[in-house]
Amino acid sequence: MIGNFKRIDMSRRPRRQLRILTPVTWLISFPKTWAHRAKIDKTGMPEQLKPPYFLLCNHNSFMDFMIMTKAIFPHRANFVVAVDGFIRIEWLLRAIGGICNRKFTKSVSPVKNMLRARNNGDIVVLFPEARYSLCGTAAVLPDSLGKMVRKMNVPVATLIMRGHHINSPFWNIGSRRVKPVESEMKLLFTRDETQELSVDEINARLSDAFVYDDYAWQKEKHIRVKTRKRAEGLHKVLYQCPACLTEYKMTSDKHTLRCGMCGKAWDMNEFGELRALTGETEFSHIPDWYEWERANVRREIEDGTYNFDNEVRIESLPSAKGFIRFDKPGRLSHDLSGFTLTGVYKDDPFTLKWTPAALYSCHIEYDYKRRGDCVDLSTVDDTFYLFPAGSDFSVTKIALATEELHNSGTTARKILKTAEADENCG
Repeated sequence: MIGNFKRIDMSRRPRRQLRILTPVTWLISFPKTWAHRAKIDKTGMPEQLKPPYFLLCNHNSFMDFMIMTKAIFPHRANFVVAVDGFIRIEWLLRAIGGICNRKFTKSVSPVKNMLRARNNGDIVVLFPEARYSLCGTAAVLPDSLGKMVRKMNVPVATLIMRGHHINSPFWNIGSRRVKPVESEMKLLFTRDETQELSVDEINARLSDAFVYDDYAWQKEKHIRVKTRKRAEGLHKVLYQCPACLTEYKMTSDKHTLRCGMCGKAWDMNEFGELRALTGETEFSHIPDWYEWERANVRREIEDGTYNFDNEVRIESLPSAKGFIRFDKPGRLSHDLSGFTLTGVYKDDPFTLKWTPAALYSCHIEYDYKRRGDCVDLSTVDDTFYLFPAGSDFSVTKIALATEELHNSGTTARKILKTAEADENCG
């Protein structure tokens, strides 16, 4: 444990949402849903289904919470929120049913508190992707989700929302007045199915349910985004030029994406499609460009050449009182062995490690609170926001590498396990 700080109490039992505050959540949420003409399709939800049940939602923007509140009306819920959401409003989030969690950790406290909330007879809400989608498509789900579904032992519903990324993309947060937005709420597992199906079968059905593409949805629904600044910030996600293959030189201005190395540019039209201003349009669909970058990162990992090593400014978030900035910079490295963070706090040196097996993904931020792009890594009692120095890096690439390193290790372990089983059978 680094520093003698007071930590947020992760094991504190969740409160049932105070009845007096439930109408307040409606007053906050409903005007937003009306402004965006939100459509919620509940044809897959049996009318007789009442709490308790487990609700799993996809995650694209803050509006997700408001649509979720409308979707479960008139019932109340407990919902899992990352520790940064509690900053300076812990009392309020606790009062409306918040369950504190540190992203991408294996703490047992949130699990226990979700089970306690279930025992209260209310809805338990989880956003299992654990971060906003970077480009409006599904993020990786943890393998442990299937186990959690079995532990909950209640019906499981999903709420898949579309259009929220188009309205407020993670790379340029702020409403673009997209309307209508759409959601589909349906029953995915009965209570009996959560116990009859294997964890692998549950995870497979969850993966099928969490398939969405906001840019494909935008094109299909012919939704216009008329703001001239519709591409500003997109270079944070699309950090590698497909023309000259240079990384970290992409820029964006208004509706244009440009490579600072070779000069090639792409226009983003009102329907979210890209078109090269000269030459071939390598990717018209933004998620295709993103997945091309992922494939390139995967190739670096397979070749053993992936490596990130940089000085970082460290800001710690041990509690909901706010950030603690370390006086001295640290160093963050990321390679085939995982993350290593070294630094000094109050003259005490420290080293923290996260292996690829421990992290199936990581959380990143773009220009977080106007302090720069960052990677945040958590232990069970602290969260470290790490701001790399300079500009020769991409936190998007670090996030992709985290996922691909975990996947490569998981695949290798499965192959080894299969080979051992075959050998035993032989």
